[in-house]
Amino acid sequence: MALLHTSGDVGVLELFEQSGRTVKRATVLLRDLLADWPDHRELAAELVVCEHEGDRVTHDIIERLHDGRSSRKAMDALEGLQLATALDDIVDNAEQTADMLGIYGVEATMEHACLLADVLVASGEQVSLALRALRDGAELWPRLVEIHRLENEADRLSRDAIASLFVAGIDPMVVIRWKDIFESLEAAVDACEHVAHVLEGIGMKRRR
Repeated sequence: MALLHTSGDVGVLELFEQSGRTVKRATVLLRDLLADWPDHRELAAELVVCEHEGDRVTHDIIERLHDGRSSRKAMDALEGLQLATALDDIVDNAEQTADMLGIYGVEATMEHACLLADVLVASGEQVSLALRALRDGAELWPRLVEIHRLENEADRLSRDAIASLFVAGIDPMVVIRWKDIFESLEAAVDACEHVAHVLEGIGMKRRR
């Protein structure tokens, strides 16, 4: 699924690539926060900064899609909005997960959370590479296939994680808190898959 673009498309495609780098950084920060919690709480503040940067890039993308400076858009406005929103959702869910650790007073992380965070980092990496490929007109399909595979892996891990909460005699309040954290992590991976779906649609139109 090789995608071609014209020079007029470069501005918005570069912004999408920038958004991909923000996604990658946010997922890595969350993984590192979970791995070292609560020793490196400052990473949560870095994630907030990253989330604000993601919001700024999303705003710039939407403006670029609608400003009329390019005679041929990289994609139509609806596709661009869907892609920008899905990318923003990844970062938002990562930041939300980090926020939950503090709000819920989590004292120590759980193995399943770290495993889900590893899958999220891998998904974020593939999203970033796919957006670079979109800009360069390179092959997208291997990246999208891997994102779908990782989403299936996250589904499995999330089911196992939630099941583990009900077999270990854990305090019900702890169960509720960790269920929320696991679901937030899974939502971030699901947003990566949404990105893949949008890119598949863009690719199909460009192959016509």
